[in-house]
Amino acid sequence: MTSNITVAELKQMIFNLPLKELIALDAEISEKIASQAMMQLAETGFQEWNEPAEEIYNDESA
Repeated sequence: MTSNITVAELKQMIFNLPLKELIALDAEISEKIASQAMMQLAETGFQEWNEPAEEIYNDESA
C-alpha cells in the first residue's frame, strides 16, 4: 500500500485523535509489533526442519 501522505502528516493526524482512540491505536500497534517479533523469532526455531536429513519424516509410504 502506497500513499502520498508524509510521516509528519500522519503524526499530526494521530496526535489529533481523542485520547481514547489514541490509546486504542497504541494497543493495536503494540500488538502487531509483538506478533511480528514473535513470528520472526519462531522462524529461527524451525530452520533445522529445512535440513535434507529431516526429509525422512516426510515419507508418505509408511
